[in-house]
Amino acid sequence: MQIFNELSKNQNLSLALGFFDGVHLGHKAVIQSAVNYAKENNTKSAVITFTNHPFCYFYGKCPKYILSEKERENKIADLGIDYLYELDFESMSGLKADEYLKDVLIKYFTPCAISTGWNHNFGYKKSGNAKFLRDNSYKFGYKYFELSPQKINNEIVSSSTIRKYLSEGKIEKANTMLGYKFFTSNNIIKGHQIGRTIGFRTANLIYPNELIELPHGVYSVDTNFGKGIANFGTRPTVNGEGTLLEVHILEFNKDIYGEKMFVEFNKMIRAEKKFESINALKLQIQKDLNNI
Repeated sequence: MQIFNELSKNQNLSLALGFFDGVHLGHKAVIQSAVNYAKENNTKSAVITFTNHPFCYFYGKCPKYILSEKERENKIADLGIDYLYELDFESMSGLKADEYLKDVLIKYFTPCAISTGWNHNFGYKKSGNAKFLRDNSYKFGYKYFELSPQKINNEIVSSSTIRKYLSEGKIEKANTMLGYKFFTSNNIIKGHQIGRTIGFRTANLIYPNELIELPHGVYSVDTNFGKGIANFGTRPTVNGEGTLLEVHILEFNKDIYGEKMFVEFNKMIRAEKKFESINALKLQIQKDLNNI
């Protein structure tokens, strides 16, 4: 997949439009629609999106993301897209729907097809939507595919719902809507090495600031080094400073400082709390391990 940060002439494409934070099951349906049409019609597919969420421009503050920019790119590439255009939203924020369609999508891509979600909006004051794209499809010669909402247990899959579940520690519900396990990754750093003194050696990671923050607590996780248990929080029992993700990998005793760790979250076991002593913390960790 080729990635572009500026518009360029690239015609007869099958386009997927959206921000696609999380690349969840609903997003996958839209992107796969564009990919499938391209393959069936011997052409190429592209995702047209933005580097930052439109909220960053309108409200002066970006929402916490489900995926980092790099991981979002990887997820989109895995779906078979040929080109990814990550554009600057501010430079297009003043365009009305008809201007965006004519002066951006038609001018640069002459799309043979456009796929969006059922609730896709675009253009100044959200003047464009699925109906607008459908009504203009004959005029500009593209096929339009409006993807119906994907539902899990009668609940619509959406980035906002997934963020809500993650922020509440409802990891399993979020994972079901994502279609994969919520995860983070970073290089392992040295901590105070208290864990090894009580028999629970940990790999410590800085949790990426741009990701949706989970509740401080203990989690069942899978990593690229094996299954484990993780504490995300401030480590109040040992007077920790700052927020840290500490991962204890089961039956693992190697030095992996500086290596990259991928942490997939399975479920939340309990909230973080301050214990009366290190020994009380040790006993609780042993109980937590039974809930992995």
